[in-house]
Amino acid sequence: MQDLAQDLALDILFAAMAQGDPFLLEVARRVVLSGSAEPETILYRQEILKDCLKHPDTIRQIYRIPLEFLERKRREWLWISSRHAGPSSILSGAQRMLEASLDLLQRLRQIADEHAAAFASRGFRRFFSMIAQELDDAYLATVAKHTQALRFAKGVLLQALLGKGNEGTHYRLCKPADPERSWIKRICSSKSPVYSYTLHPRDDHGLRVLGELRDRGLARAANAVAQAAEHVESFFQVLRWELAVYVGCLNLYEQLEQLDEPVAFPLVAPADERRFSSTGLYDVSLALTMKRKVVGNDVTADGKHLVIITGPNQGGKTTFLRSVGQAQVMMQSGMFVPAESFCANVCSGVFTHFKREEDRTMKSGKFEEELKRMSAMVDLIRPNGLVLLNESFASTNEREGSEIARDVVSSLLQAGIKVFYVTHMHEFARRVREQGAKNVLFLRAERLPDGTRSFKVREGEPLETSYGLDLYARIFNAGGGKEPSGVNMPTPPRQPIGPRCAPTARGLDQQQLSLPCNAARTSCGESSFTPRARPPRQDQGVEGRFLREAMQKGGSG
Repeated sequence: MQDLAQDLALDILFAAMAQGDPFLLEVARRVVLSGSAEPETILYRQEILKDCLKHPDTIRQIYRIPLEFLERKRREWLWISSRHAGPSSILSGAQRMLEASLDLLQRLRQIADEHAAAFASRGFRRFFSMIAQELDDAYLATVAKHTQALRFAKGVLLQALLGKGNEGTHYRLCKPADPERSWIKRICSSKSPVYSYTLHPRDDHGLRVLGELRDRGLARAANAVAQAAEHVESFFQVLRWELAVYVGCLNLYEQLEQLDEPVAFPLVAPADERRFSSTGLYDVSLALTMKRKVVGNDVTADGKHLVIITGPNQGGKTTFLRSVGQAQVMMQSGMFVPAESFCANVCSGVFTHFKREEDRTMKSGKFEEELKRMSAMVDLIRPNGLVLLNESFASTNEREGSEIARDVVSSLLQAGIKVFYVTHMHEFARRVREQGAKNVLFLRAERLPDGTRSFKVREGEPLETSYGLDLYARIFNAGGGKEPSGVNMPTPPRQPIGPRCAPTARGLDQQQLSLPCNAARTSCGESSFTPRARPPRQDQGVEGRFLREAMQKGGSG
């Protein structure tokens, strides 16, 4: 999951959804990275999200209710005591928690009464129906009455039986006299004889015994009230969790709306189909980072099992590949996708294999590290999965990389895996092209005639070049025949050239190059030599001119 989030730049997406809220960040990460593979579940979530986008203020009002409950619990120390606490302590904590939640339940019921008719999704209709049934006026009145009685303003009324040795047993909490009875009923009703005993103020032992008797009578009531309080708290926790992902979607939608970026609810196809088509599909993380509208792509790859993307360097290939993965995981979590329109089949899982830059923590070579990551991915992937490969196996030579890529991709396709592959290996792309398979689509990053990139990918055959000279000319300013800016060529030290001790070799330009002797010890006894090279000829093009100017500035040996 960490590799997937890194390769698809999902952390930027999560941060946009969270807006600095750690809980929203956690929920967004969990939901997006654990989407559903059931089309019906995805459509059910889409319906709910559409209602949220139509009524954002109502959703935020509902979301604030569980947040306020948790804030009250934290501020007023409303905790249900542990099982080792006495019944009196448990009952007191539960009663206070119910009392603190009563007005919030009433507010939730009021919102349901006012706005339920405006919601059309099955999820919200079910939710508001449950609120109307479970939080009706009679229930709320009963809760208010019981929480008031549980304060025991007039003391605790207990009932007990005498057991062996006149020891009390079967203690029960009794309902106090109803203060709302009429005075006639209170006068005419039969009264039981009352026997009283008053403890001395300094009778600590008697006070402790009396407290134990009180706890025996409150035990059953404390258990029932604690369960009710835990049920209410659990309801608020679930409500907070369920709404958090939709609040995150609202946050994301509002930011993309400010950037004038489109969003669409995708059409979801079954896993066994091969569907992929998009209009205006863009990299949502790039848009959020750049804070402006970015280029989108129109691609139709329905019925294709393999999509190979080639083209010039820095032409938008990796960006397009990221947008494919982002749209897939967002779709399967029930969200909208960053596009004008989008349709794809669900996948059993999304896997990425992007190239990694070498770092000091690597314990093996770059190519070996690529193979290890591929092996770990193959162990997890299942049929109908989606694999996104970004310049995989390019860390070895092209012939070997092409052979390995062909074997890996062929095995994935035979296992029923859909593959998107960005590659510069022309040998691999050419051999796949020559096979003429109908289930393969070739896309190429567009390069305009003047060498600039439009950052769009279009259907096209792979070319033998990635137009690396475009980047060379831009970075070194070599196209105009001027010295590259920001490059200072050091002046080579002038040292005497010793006698030759090795034969000369002819390069591609047929120049005579002096081969240096071994720096440590040579057969001719010299300790060090400086290789001598003739300046490039006048007809060697841009590279030759660059080297010639550099050597003229530094001097010849």
